[in-house]
Amino acid sequence: MLFPYFPIDTNLLFCGRRKIEAMQEVKEAKRGGGATMQQSGSVRLKEKTVKDMMVDRKRLVEVPYTASLAQTMNTLVANKIVAVPVAAPPGQWIGAGGSMIVESDKQTGAVRKHYIGMVTMLDIVAHIAGDDHLSGGDSITQDLDQRMSDPVSSIIGHSFEGLSLWTLNPNTSMLDCMEVFSKGVHRAMVPVDGQEENVASGAELAESASSYKILTQMDMLKFLHGRAAELHSILSRSVQDLGADTVQIYAITDRTKLGYAIKCLKAAMLNAVPIVRASDVGQDDHKQLINGRCRKLIGTFSATDLRGCHITSLKSWLGISALAFTEEVESSPLYSESDMQNRGSSRRELVTCYAESPLSEVIEKAVTNHVHRVWVVDQEGLLVGVVSLTDVIRVIRHSLLSDSNDQ
Repeated sequence: MLFPYFPIDTNLLFCGRRKIEAMQEVKEAKRGGGATMQQSGSVRLKEKTVKDMMVDRKRLVEVPYTASLAQTMNTLVANKIVAVPVAAPPGQWIGAGGSMIVESDKQTGAVRKHYIGMVTMLDIVAHIAGDDHLSGGDSITQDLDQRMSDPVSSIIGHSFEGLSLWTLNPNTSMLDCMEVFSKGVHRAMVPVDGQEENVASGAELAESASSYKILTQMDMLKFLHGRAAELHSILSRSVQDLGADTVQIYAITDRTKLGYAIKCLKAAMLNAVPIVRASDVGQDDHKQLINGRCRKLIGTFSATDLRGCHITSLKSWLGISALAFTEEVESSPLYSESDMQNRGSSRRELVTCYAESPLSEVIEKAVTNHVHRVWVVDQEGLLVGVVSLTDVIRVIRHSLLSDSNDQ
């Protein structure tokens, strides 16, 4: 059989081959380009400093060492914050952890005040929960009044964070800042026009500046959230990879009274605990922390919830359950509309994720709801773990350092 013959243009064949090869090169470049762009993005991120994260930070809110606990709590409520530095006259106090952080006159350098510690809502809660007076009794109202009239300087150092003050130089690298926050430090003071001394790993224990601002773990997480595209390979990792599935998860039950819930926070020095459904068997001790693993998660009790109640209201609420308290306080006028929006449609909305959830989802939920921990649950809503901001920052820092070593 004869086949028709068509002359072949060798130039056209060569051009076609080159076109195919060129298309393959483009595809390969695109495949590798994602990694290249990812690497360049992470490199740019590692070049960021504390100064880059301080752009929108407001002025420092502080209280004098003579302020009462009631006045300090009012300051926390009014400014929607959970911690505040305490200022005292220079030369009269030793700073928490031996720190020497002072505010000085910008022109003369003369020291105006000395920051002697950081007081958190947990410190106040721990003080309220002192001894056994929250268990009840006729003197509970008088005792609470007395405790809230104590000077704020008397409770400095009652929690881990209050034991020391941290400052970060504005030029400290983001990785060094992440190292501090990955060790459980929740916030640090950043000097404005400061002269730092005794610098070690980006954190200072001696500092003099004309003014300060505060940088928190949440500030850093918001900064990273805004640059999620540069961290895609890291944020695509699952919660399970973080080791968030834990054997022991401190919790309280839905029958735990508010007074005992406060005592539980103090005992374990926790800022928040999950509320789980009480066992039908009746073996739970509702006055103590229990292991909430594989229990139905139904709520969260946090020290910051106390911002939503006046001291006078707290006296009458000590006898109700912590779960009922979280429901009552969500309608408090002390929570502004913006607070409600930050926390979603309801303050009692559970902020959870699954073990298979990507890290990006955890960060999105933490930032959107302005919470410092996301509970890990299974498909049935049973509690299996927790992811804190400290965990997230530690993992991202480790991954960024690993990328540097690989390069």
